[in-house]
Amino acid sequence: MAQRGGALLRGGHGTARTTFLELFLDLAFVFAFTRVSVRFIGEVEHGLTVLGFLETLILFLALWHVWTLINWVTSRYEPDALTIQLVVVGTMLGSLVMAVAVPRAFEERALAFVMAYLVTVIGRPLIIAAVLGRHPRRTVPWRLAAWAAASGVLWLAGALGPADLRFGLWALAITIDLAGYLLGWPVPVLGRAPVSAWRIAGEHIAERYQQIFLIALGETVLVIGITYSGEGFGQLAAAAFTVAFLTTALLWRIYFHRAGHLLVEALRLARSPGRLGASASTTHLVMVLGVLLTGVGYELVIVKPFDRVEPAWLVFIVGGPTLFLLGRARFEYEIFARVSRRRVLMMLALLGSAPLLLLGTPMLALSVVAAGLALVAVVDGLRARDQPMEPSASPLDRPDPGDANFPT
Repeated sequence: MAQRGGALLRGGHGTARTTFLELFLDLAFVFAFTRVSVRFIGEVEHGLTVLGFLETLILFLALWHVWTLINWVTSRYEPDALTIQLVVVGTMLGSLVMAVAVPRAFEERALAFVMAYLVTVIGRPLIIAAVLGRHPRRTVPWRLAAWAAASGVLWLAGALGPADLRFGLWALAITIDLAGYLLGWPVPVLGRAPVSAWRIAGEHIAERYQQIFLIALGETVLVIGITYSGEGFGQLAAAAFTVAFLTTALLWRIYFHRAGHLLVEALRLARSPGRLGASASTTHLVMVLGVLLTGVGYELVIVKPFDRVEPAWLVFIVGGPTLFLLGRARFEYEIFARVSRRRVLMMLALLGSAPLLLLGTPMLALSVVAAGLALVAVVDGLRARDQPMEPSASPLDRPDPGDANFPT
């Protein structure tokens, strides 16, 4: 039984590249990200509040948690194994149901969202634990299922209970889920299983991070195209359409400059790919969220390019790119053990310009953001000109001494 379960774990004979099934899974998240953007737009149209923003953030974090865990699964276990393929397809279905529910998830679709989420995050580790049988690593999925079941009580209470308690219960539930991921899902007697100690295919998970970032960029392209081809179509919106596209191109350029290109190599050669991969997960969460917020800003600008800018709009037009730069600065540290001062300075410059941008139009605000990103990209290019690609020098490219205590 233990030998049969061990065959599920990745070995040297499998591919380290992303499989076509995983790319198929990502199609669900293309749709999911558009639903998150739709909900953000709806919040803006009805008067953006802190509560409304945080509610949508919770839904995004739940989707991100599902995507993160399934990619650690396919990096740890053989993605060509029938069991893992069934788990991936099941995750895709659950993610689609969650995405469909997102626009009204805090209203009448709350139970649908929660049931899809819980079936995904509880069912997946239980299936893997059953197939692993008596293999020593069977305790890892049991830990994950235990934490998911504990938070599941809060998710269900929020969905079935009074609507005014839903936000608080779900906020606590997603906090427990993310804390479990960060802490290694500690369980009495079983201990904990930090992902930093997992034996994974580093090259594989690096590709998955790059792909989810490209999916986020793709969602902004959809926003640009759909918005401009709809109500925003016309000469007045043409400039906003152009600047929005250039901004997306700059986000791509800044992400992949040096560090983005070296992520796969860094994780492939890392002595502790789990540790670097776990850190990169948080970094990409920040960058992807920043890109999605930027896409919402595009829609606002294209529809009303020369109206008076609303304060809430700057959360997306300026806040999104700023959040991306924050994640990208951390990304630079993860790969090269240095902090990118030009990215930090541009973040401060964009935030500092916000009060002045309130005096102008949405088009002006987006143009200032694009100019700032262009400056970062140009300086990147000038500093790298005629310089060979430097090797990764990640400060996380070493095992955590404590991880040796965990049979993961």
